[in-house]
Amino acid sequence: MKMFIICSMLLSISLYADNWPNWRGVENNGISSEKEFPAKWDKDNIHWRLPLPGEGMATPVVWQNKIFVTSAKGNDLVLLCINTNGKVLWERKLGTGNRSVFSGEGNFASPSPSTDGKYVWTFISSGDLACYDFDGKKIWHVNIAKRYENFKMYFVMSSTPLLDGDRLYLQLIHANAQRVLALDKNTGNEIWKHKRQSDARAECLHSYASPVIYRDENTELLLVHGSDYITAHSLKDGKEIWRHGELHNKNRYNPSLRLVASPVVTKGLIVVPSAKNGPVLGLTPNGKKLWLRKRGTPDVPSPLIYDNLLYLCRENGDLICMDAITGKEFYKHKTDRSRHRTSPVYIDGKIYVISRSGVVTVVKAGKEFSVLATNTLNETIAASPAIANGVIYLRSYKALYAIGKK
Repeated sequence: MKMFIICSMLLSISLYADNWPNWRGVENNGISSEKEFPAKWDKDNIHWRLPLPGEGMATPVVWQNKIFVTSAKGNDLVLLCINTNGKVLWERKLGTGNRSVFSGEGNFASPSPSTDGKYVWTFISSGDLACYDFDGKKIWHVNIAKRYENFKMYFVMSSTPLLDGDRLYLQLIHANAQRVLALDKNTGNEIWKHKRQSDARAECLHSYASPVIYRDENTELLLVHGSDYITAHSLKDGKEIWRHGELHNKNRYNPSLRLVASPVVTKGLIVVPSAKNGPVLGLTPNGKKLWLRKRGTPDVPSPLIYDNLLYLCRENGDLICMDAITGKEFYKHKTDRSRHRTSPVYIDGKIYVISRSGVVTVVKAGKEFSVLATNTLNETIAASPAIANGVIYLRSYKALYAIGKK
């Protein structure tokens, strides 16, 4: 059975290898398998720039020659299917009632789509969850907020549903509910729901993080991050297996400590960020603490692990490199000084860090800090990048860029 699970995992990864099917890539960890990707680029590296109908923070997903991205369009929210030459193939309306919040820090096109190569799933902050085929035919639609509870949170619902096998996993963590769901990806029907317990207060009840799966030969866990805790759940029925709450000092409670950055996993390790320069935790798959860094968490960008090195990009542009297993710090250096909202990615020995002002800092992967290049697009970027078939796709508030070799 163990060998079957390992072989199934390897087959799944190989099928997805040249695509970017989820907001953090094939394994939801921000790692690309691309090789010989440029660090420095100029206008000749920009294959195309496609103006978008409105703003959005959703990461595009890519499968072979098709790109899917959600966007505002006036008061509406739309899904665009774009070919890899930058031509819009079709557009579908997902919902209406778009709302922007706090100087462009979010709108209803904040959760990212997902694809399995046959269908694409979209979720927008109004609660509209839908499935389309690659020709734009709607397969099913449900409004999650109407089926369960209206979203009550300070910003907008930004959590991206997790596509895994035949299921979609959702975490709906807000003032009206603390709910974890598993849905059938083919129908949208509920498989199970779990009411998550929390003693969080005020804005701490709100989570903008996305669920993550930890999986090895012996363990499968759904990780849910929010309301002062990370919790691990059974994929079978949603039952809580363990929780860890060392993310918030209960004696000096900050009522605005909402969680945005998502956990990241590698074999034998779960790294858990918090918020607002708080702690970062390294946990084993059974929830035991390996290490604790008391300060320096990313506020919005999710962590990145590659080759047992942990990279944390803080909102002020500080890049921190640590030993992922022990928590030892190797360096802390400033990249661009403007605000950072995107999660860093690894491509071919390089870490790509993108600021909200459109500055892409490329750092050599490793224990020593070395900037290889700085690239500037001069457009606001809050969406994490997608990498597929030799191209990095950067979604700004105004346009979608395709950048690669000349």
